[in-house]
Amino acid sequence: MYTRKVGLVVRHNFKSCLCVRHKSDLPTKQPDNYYDPDAIHENPLERCKRFVKRDINELWRKVNDPFDQYEDDKIFPKTVDILIVGGGVIGSSIAYWLQNKCRDGLTIAVVEKDLSVNKSVMSTQEYAKASSVLSCGGIRQQFSLKENIELSQFSAEFLRDIKNYLTIPEQQPPEINFNPSGYLFLATENGVDTMLKNHQLQKELNANVELLSKDMMKTKFPWLNVDDIELGSLGTLNSGWFDPWSLLNALRNKAKSLGTYYVEGEVEDFGFKVDTSIMVEEDPNKEYEGINSVKVKLKDGETQQIVFGICIVAAGAESGKIARMAKVGNGKGFLSTPLPIEPRKRFVYYYHAPKGPSMSPMVIDPSGTYFRPDSFDNHYICGKSPCDTEEPETVNLDVDHDFFEKEIWATLAHRVPAFEEAKVKSSWAGFYDYNWYDQNAVVGAHPSYFNLFFAAGFSGHGIQQAPAIGRAIMEMITESGYNTIDLSRLGFGRLIAEQPLYEKNIV
Repeated sequence: MYTRKVGLVVRHNFKSCLCVRHKSDLPTKQPDNYYDPDAIHENPLERCKRFVKRDINELWRKVNDPFDQYEDDKIFPKTVDILIVGGGVIGSSIAYWLQNKCRDGLTIAVVEKDLSVNKSVMSTQEYAKASSVLSCGGIRQQFSLKENIELSQFSAEFLRDIKNYLTIPEQQPPEINFNPSGYLFLATENGVDTMLKNHQLQKELNANVELLSKDMMKTKFPWLNVDDIELGSLGTLNSGWFDPWSLLNALRNKAKSLGTYYVEGEVEDFGFKVDTSIMVEEDPNKEYEGINSVKVKLKDGETQQIVFGICIVAAGAESGKIARMAKVGNGKGFLSTPLPIEPRKRFVYYYHAPKGPSMSPMVIDPSGTYFRPDSFDNHYICGKSPCDTEEPETVNLDVDHDFFEKEIWATLAHRVPAFEEAKVKSSWAGFYDYNWYDQNAVVGAHPSYFNLFFAAGFSGHGIQQAPAIGRAIMEMITESGYNTIDLSRLGFGRLIAEQPLYEKNIV
């Protein structure tokens, strides 16, 4: 017996590392939910016929309709190189970047439980509960963490150049309706020092932001009441909002056109396998139990197993639940630390104010209330995060219509006197993938598994950071590290080391 280190699975900043060993003389007890694809007995002739049929069908579709080659009736991907759990904007961005980099060199499958994800053109019923399409689509660079600023900077560049990234040959270029009208944070006297400190870092990173005095805001936005405001931070170029549904649609369609499988189903469990070739160096007698598959419940109720080489959890608000299936949070050692992500429900209200400003940036009030135009005929959307003691239940997506009257309307009317005539026309609710630990994303590998990665917990920033996160995960997997934006501080290790990363003035 001998050991040697495997660079792929060594986790820096931790005492434990994984090593290879040969131990063929000892019996191995597999876990109850162990799944070994090699143990499936299939008649060789039947297997050959199955693959020939698949290849003929794929060739026929590719000739007749290139975009339709990854539809429901394609053979179920039982074995893939990379499995992505979650087909929202983060999961689809990861799929795009990986598939675009490796093309046919990687087999990638995305498991998404929302409705009708396999259709070539999404209907209005698709992703009906997904955080991606229920968000307000804001994008800004006014953060206090270097990583968040850089993520949003690249994403803004991506959105401006989206046609070069995501256009499919012989298809119309994607249109996400990017509106660079700006992003305005307001600070009272108590918030001035924090805004100034944040602004210094933002300018060091060449963010397109500028500070506005009270008089400057009165001149630039005469419809805005700033009597109790001392300073404003205005994001200019590359700040504003866009259509989240269109971005998700473009990312997913491009990934599919490159070869990614989209499977409509829900992950119910992970399959585990004891690997005698890997051990924990600190305890040579301990057997390594890894993950190698998921059990997926399909739309028709059938259950299938997918074996993977690498699994990426990008399931938004459900990511904490998925992680627990892999024993993250209920295991031993590093596995005792949970992925601190849970759904938080947020309400968005669509209202009309006939005398409201025709042009406006997205405005963030010191109270946390926000609003922005939603059209050019004096319609707007607004919202506010409730305090921790008043968090609504997440059993459904019902809207609390009284919340607007009790918590939002008075602030709107005070900040913009023309909003005193605001009338709510409609409303909806969506889930944040809320990181209750420090409200920032968890990105990167888990130290106990060499093949499990996370990209979740964005706490409201996922839609604007998705393009950059997809690129970062691609770099981590294919280039063994971050080469553009260093996201090491956002890794799982900060949870274990109890070193939270907080944003100041977070919304």
